[in-house]
Amino acid sequence: MRTAGLRPDDVVLEIGPGLGSLTLGLLPAAAHVTAVEIDPRLAALLPDTVAARRPDLADRLTVVEADALRVTELPGPPPTAMVANLPYNIAVPVLLNMLELLPTLDRALVLVQAEVAERLAAGPGSGVYGIPSVKASWYGEVRRAGNVGRRVFWPEPNVDSGLVSLVRRPPPPGDRQATFAVADAAFAMRRKSLRAALARWAGSPAAAETRLRAAGIEPSTRGEQLSVTDFARLADTDPVLP
Repeated sequence: MRTAGLRPDDVVLEIGPGLGSLTLGLLPAAAHVTAVEIDPRLAALLPDTVAARRPDLADRLTVVEADALRVTELPGPPPTAMVANLPYNIAVPVLLNMLELLPTLDRALVLVQAEVAERLAAGPGSGVYGIPSVKASWYGEVRRAGNVGRRVFWPEPNVDSGLVSLVRRPPPPGDRQATFAVADAAFAMRRKSLRAALARWAGSPAAAETRLRAAGIEPSTRGEQLSVTDFARLADTDPVLP
């Protein structure tokens, strides 16, 4: 809870509460917890678990039985913080979906596979910098917040885990979808120069070069060298007519 930096007035979003061990730790630290659980059996059991263990805090909990990737709205007060042990196979899309869906989320602390944590927190020029890094940084400042060994879990997984912290800040000027589209194109062929990698996106290698130069980016640069602000600026350049 200390790492999450929760305040007494926070409304916390938890994804995948499972048996409720984290939920029971969140309830005393926040004003409310909204827990999204896809498994109907676990979703039904969680209120009973809280009522049995912390009956004095039972009214602080809202359980939503839903797929976190398909949620379009949440009941109750708008969440201000997200604290979750995310399912490793869908961690990045769940995090990005919630950050886009809920502009009131100003902080997130999530536990993910160690490799994913490295990618999310990587900066331009790093060997693991890629699409998750760019898209997460659209929403805020991302950093590694700690390592978690596999032995603290039962059953013990085959991978180590890492904590990732995100503090929201205003996005760069530009359109999110357009920015993400050019980042996707750049990293689809990350070992090629942007002039080549963005040829299909721009219409031709020459058109890609024109737009890159208009954005103040050297065409021989690779995508892994650009920040999210660079991608946003590039996405905002005018298309080149054939």
